[in-house]
Parts: sequence; C-alpha cells; structure tokens
Amino acid sequence: MKIAILAPVAWRTPPRHYGPWEQMASNLTEGLVKAGFDVTLFATADSLTKAHLDYVVDKGYEEDPTQDYKVMECLHISNLMEKAHSFDLIHNHFDFLPLSYSKLINTPIITTIHGFSSEKIVKVYERFNNNSHYVAISNANRHPRLNYLGTVYNGLDIADFTFNERPEDYLLFFGRIHPDKGTAEAIQIAKKSNRRLKIAGIIQDEAYFKKEVEPHLNEDITFLGSLGPEKRNELLGKAYALLHPINFEEPFGLSVAEAMLCGTPVIAFNKGSMPELIKDNETGFLVANVVQAATMVDQVKTISRANCRSWAIENFSTEKMVADYIMLYHKII
Repeated sequence: MKIAILAPVAWRTPPRHYGPWEQMASNLTEGLVKAGFDVTLFATADSLTKAHLDYVVDKGYEEDPTQDYKVMECLHISNLMEKAHSFDLIHNHFDFLPLSYSKLINTPIITTIHGFSSEKIVKVYERFNNNSHYVAISNANRHPRLNYLGTVYNGLDIADFTFNERPEDYLLFFGRIHPDKGTAEAIQIAKKSNRRLKIAGIIQDEAYFKKEVEPHLNEDITFLGSLGPEKRNELLGKAYALLHPINFEEPFGLSVAEAMLCGTPVIAFNKGSMPELIKDNETGFLVANVVQAATMVDQVKTISRANCRSWAIENFSTEKMVADYIMLYHKII
C-alpha cells in the first residue's frame, strides 16, 4: 500500500518546539515506515523523515514570516493532489482545505480532524461527508453533523519520555500561553496551594501574557519560554504534577499524555477530552475550578506514577495509534 501523508507547513515536521499537528503527522509517518509501508511525507523541505519526502515549501511560514501562508498552503496542497494517482491512500492532517480536491481525484482521502478552529469550517466538512473518511482524535471532539470512520487517539514515541519515580516539588504548566489553556488559572492554583510553578510554552497571546502572567513572575513562579524535546522531557518528568486548567473543550491535549508517560499525574479542568485522557483518582484529578484544583494538589502524592506511565503507554503510544490507523486503512481499501 502506497500512502501519502499530508502534513501542515506552519512548522517543520517534526517540529523543533511547537507544532502538534506536525508532530502527529511525523509520528504516524515514521510508525508506518517501521511497519513496512511505502510512505511519502508531504511537508517542508527541512523536515526529517525515514519516508520519501516531497516538498515545494522550504520552511514553515511560522518560522519564516516573509512567506505568505495562503500561497504556501496552496502550493503545498496542490503539489500532492497533482500526484494523487501515484498513491493508494492520502492521509490528510491539513484540516479542511484539501477536501476541496476530494471529488476531483480517485484516490481516497482519510482526514484526521485535529480540532475545529471555528464552527464556520464545519460547512466544508459537511459538504464532503459522503465521499471522505473522517477520524476524531477523541470522542469528545466528534461533531454531531459529521460522519466518522473512527476515533484514534494521538500517539507519542515512548522512547522520548523518561519515567521519573522521584519528582521535585514544583507544579508545571506546559502549553500555549493563551486564555484557552488557562495559564492565569495555573498561577492561581500554585499560589493557593503554596507551590512553585514553572511555565513553559509559546506566547500565543502577547496581551494576555503581559496582563495575566508577567506581573506574577518571581522566584516561585517562573517562565521558561518554548522548549525543545530534551528540555520538555526533563521538565515533565521532574514535575510533581502538571496543571491543565483549560477554558475550552480541548480536542486532545498532548502535554497531558506526555506528562503521564513521564509518570507525572495531571490536575485538569473536566472539559473536552480530559475524561478520556485522565483516569480520575488514578492518573490525576478532574476538577471544576481553581479552588478544587488547589485542594487536590496535596493528594497527588497518593497517585502511582508507575500507573500513570502504564496507562499512557497502553492508550497513547505511537504503536497504538499506527495500529488503529492501519485498521481504518484496510476498511477504506
């Protein structure tokens, strides 16, 4: 089976620091190659892969702002679609735009829907409901008006995350600095529980950072910026707990799975996919607000870090994700 993987071109595949969609496209590509499939990855020219690499975009437009993102996306998607006849299956990780080609080619397209940036884009998915194959990354993120072939959880390379049975005493916020992700709430939780807090991630909302985060930074609450894989692994593994006080219905939450792979329990607001990722009272705690979260901080010591890792390996490994996608590929072909 010859498979084309269409990655986004905002960042390199795999990303240097941030780029969850690119990371999943990479993990799937490398897993399929390992499983013996003939795979071509359509991504940026500087991408790293053991598959065949096809590209028309040199660098991700988020890494080279001189580029026009619409132009880059148009060139990138059309490059694959003009070669669609060479493949048995196209796996789309590029959101809804590639669907506009789906009735113009004979090669079937399977689309992983990584989330909905707006309710407005659902119209596009609806239009191609009957000739496309949609996959959700969590049951919570299934849209009621769309037809789904299945749900496949995001998968991570277990080797990238080291189990740490003896953590330090700090709490960790790891994610985009944005109101949706609840950085300000994480600060409140840390203060109420009298714990140190380390914050890591890209600043996606500069005004929010200036108003809600920066004024609170001191020796106990520190901002580390965006970190690469090695620093991420160390930071997650040494954390007493990950705080994930989200303010939106999150489709998945990679940092939650990453933390548990290191053995680190998670305290999260009970929204979106969180009940699917976290076993309440076993790999962390699902709470409703800042006050509840703060009261559960001391209870983290009752959670088995070994259980956190085994749960994450069982459900959120690359091997599990690849096996689940291969099953769906055979349903289509």
